[in-house]
Amino acid sequence: MTQQEQTEQILRRRMHGLYLSRTCRELDTLSHELMGLHSWFYRNVAFSALIRGADIAGWKTRLTKTWLYRGTLHGVVYDDVPELLALHPGESYLSGLFGKAVLEEIANDVVRYMEDGVNSRAEFRRIFSGQYGGEMIDALFSPWGGIFVYLARQGRVAFRDMTSRDFDLISAEPTETFEEVLPRLVRRFFAAYGPATLADAAWFLGFWKAEANVLKKLPLDDLVQFEHNGTRYFCTDEIETGDIPELTLLSGFDPYIVSYADRGAVIPAEHKSKLILKSGICNPSVAVNGRVAGIWNIVKNEPVVEFFEKQPKRIVLEATARVDAIRWRVK
Repeated sequence: MTQQEQTEQILRRRMHGLYLSRTCRELDTLSHELMGLHSWFYRNVAFSALIRGADIAGWKTRLTKTWLYRGTLHGVVYDDVPELLALHPGESYLSGLFGKAVLEEIANDVVRYMEDGVNSRAEFRRIFSGQYGGEMIDALFSPWGGIFVYLARQGRVAFRDMTSRDFDLISAEPTETFEEVLPRLVRRFFAAYGPATLADAAWFLGFWKAEANVLKKLPLDDLVQFEHNGTRYFCTDEIETGDIPELTLLSGFDPYIVSYADRGAVIPAEHKSKLILKSGICNPSVAVNGRVAGIWNIVKNEPVVEFFEKQPKRIVLEATARVDAIRWRVK
């Protein structure tokens, strides 16, 4: 098998595992198997689910929106939250700024106010402004998360729903240790996202380079392993795959794109800046034969598709029709 043929086989397996060449009818099943659906922009969850054939009825409340890997927001099945959070329990850069004891005291105060019905970041800023200086308030109640990331990664709070900026108390604290959940979650990653490398797993699970060494110590002999371009790949013993679709819509921050350390097989280097902006935003995109060939969105309630290079008319018309179909489903 040539390297090109092997690359194609890797993409076939990934598209099958990520439900891009088959359908997944249940939103909860999809989120569980993919270990969360990226929701930096809340509509990404609906886009990702519709693209994969899932029923999105009640999607705004069916999943729990919280911070997971790499500090990013995901919509996850509530029962999965304790296990997923056990990878990085209660970590926060705020501890280095204010000290662990002070941060925990403030976190407990926030929880008490939430028990009394306070849920919005703006209201918390007002309440705490009499106790702390402006810089500390900005850090604690930053629009990027602040204290709520700290509480969310302990399983104590989550967003009220997929569209809300307010928070609710939850009870989803990790019940297992990092060492207990890691082997299980790594295998779940390779089952859905494989073939993939240990570097991919480390990136997906949010490990820094030094932390990633823990993956090399895991017994992974039960997984299928092979070499490609001098790197070892892992996947489960899954025989069934589908063909690479000629046309595939991908959501913003689609797992087919953002879940891998090396994206060269999927993203043409000359068009990468149009897909992944300097801000880190990953646009919704269109793949032709498994490779990103353009971007799409819904702007002012109208479907917009922009291919990087000229495509056959039938491809353009089909892509636009699929975006238009999504437009009618997501409000």
